[in-house]
Amino acid sequence: MKSKRIGNRTVKLENKPTIISASSVVGPKEGEGPLREYFDIILEDDLCGQKSWELAESDMVKTAMKKTCEKANKKLEDINYMIGGDLLNQIFPASFAARDLSIPFIGIYGACSTMAEGMCISSMLIDGGFADLILSGTSSHFCAAERQFRFPLEFGNQKPMTAQWTVTGAGSVLISPKGQGPKVTHVTIGKVIDKGIDDGNNMGAAMAPAAVDTIYSYFNDTKDDPNSFDVIATGDLGKLGKEITEELLAQRGLDISKVYMDCGIEMFNMEKQDVHCGGSGCGCSATVFCGYIYKKLKNKEFNKVMLVSTGALLSPTSTLQKQTIPCVAHAVIIENKE
Repeated sequence: MKSKRIGNRTVKLENKPTIISASSVVGPKEGEGPLREYFDIILEDDLCGQKSWELAESDMVKTAMKKTCEKANKKLEDINYMIGGDLLNQIFPASFAARDLSIPFIGIYGACSTMAEGMCISSMLIDGGFADLILSGTSSHFCAAERQFRFPLEFGNQKPMTAQWTVTGAGSVLISPKGQGPKVTHVTIGKVIDKGIDDGNNMGAAMAPAAVDTIYSYFNDTKDDPNSFDVIATGDLGKLGKEITEELLAQRGLDISKVYMDCGIEMFNMEKQDVHCGGSGCGCSATVFCGYIYKKLKNKEFNKVMLVSTGALLSPTSTLQKQTIPCVAHAVIIENKE
């Protein structure tokens, strides 16, 4: 069998799976940001009429998944697999959504790298001929994440300026072996990188080395030109993490500065919305990709994009045990190709 691998870490998808639709749901704060016009649904109530923040997040997942199917004129029963996860214990927002949607479910956990991770797995399954339609997506909720990883909102604790704001949002894509839309051409699976950062309020610094490792690996494997991309987007490194990433890549002789953006910076108005270093969470890269980036690809304003969702693989247990923060980043290359 002919190998589809290029170099050490990258896979070239010969059948070029197509992202035939995408949708995004965001909370009120996110809807006040600069990308407002690109989101499909902006919630007025971030509880979504539910009894808890966690159930509200699950409701956002269901809404995004259903909207994605509707856009492609597909029914839920047409979908072969739903692939997803989130930040919460036992990925229960995604699991509860899968229960209600009644789609065969592959639950994954990559923290904030989950959007790109799910797209990598979905695209390889489609490229291998193992499915015809796969829904892939993820979510996060500011209030739910604060309660699990930091402190309940009622505590009113202050955060250092290196901290970020977890995005309330959900995004999903529908991937098919055929149809109209941008194609997934390559994926690069990330390694878990831990440089010894143990500050849960400095995720950008913790995750940046993982993003650097994956981005450099893609270009080392493929010999591609960074400036052939319209956008190279990291998931949620924020202002500090983005600066570290650019610097570390430059030290390796790779300059991506002309095409580089971070979803956590693009999500909010950094000067007016008081999010410190920017946005974070699974829903950050999910909604920026499924809203802003995907629509730019569909309209041929972008023709080649690399999405590098970044994730910090800590848990409340590991934090209490004074462990450092292992991180991972996965890359998906999407192009407008016939």
